[in-house]
Amino acid sequence: MSAAGANPKLKPAVFLDRDGVLIRTFVRNGVPHPPDHLSEMEVLPGIHEALKRLKDAGLELIVVTNQPDVARGTQPRETIEEMNAQLTRNLQLDGVFVCYHDNADGCTCRKPKAGLILQAAEAHGLDVAASFMVGDRWSDIAAGASAGCRTLLVDRPYSDRGRCAPDFVVDDLPAAAEVILQLLARRAP
Repeated sequence: MSAAGANPKLKPAVFLDRDGVLIRTFVRNGVPHPPDHLSEMEVLPGIHEALKRLKDAGLELIVVTNQPDVARGTQPRETIEEMNAQLTRNLQLDGVFVCYHDNADGCTCRKPKAGLILQAAEAHGLDVAASFMVGDRWSDIAAGASAGCRTLLVDRPYSDRGRCAPDFVVDDLPAAAEVILQLLARRAP
């Protein structure tokens, strides 16, 4: 995807993990889990304004999320799709790309692999080299780095920070948006 950075027709994006970045996770035994039902889905504080600022700066907003509970049989795909549809409407996201596989499936789309990011880039005409990945787990950072994005880790107790080397570590998406906007301002002529 290095050629993507050379094409002025491609757009920059912010790739966003869903759970723990946009919406609250439920941590059980130190492991984060998505909401079980749409009624439990809670957008985190400051998300609307942070996304608006990024959108106003000309960035596409694309969610890339692993949802292995579907493969594990503990959550129906329809529930994930309902949540994603509501988030797309309410947060004015440009796209949502989901991996429904589990680790043992060996797919190319499950983070830490870059498949979801590369799929989104192709589908939306995105410049990966000019884009950012914001996630709350080491696998998000590894996927973003592998795709060629700048990476921002939303540091959580379960992030497993020792397994990744993010470009930036932040407290939440509003802080990530501030870093991204500062970086964009430095790029501007």
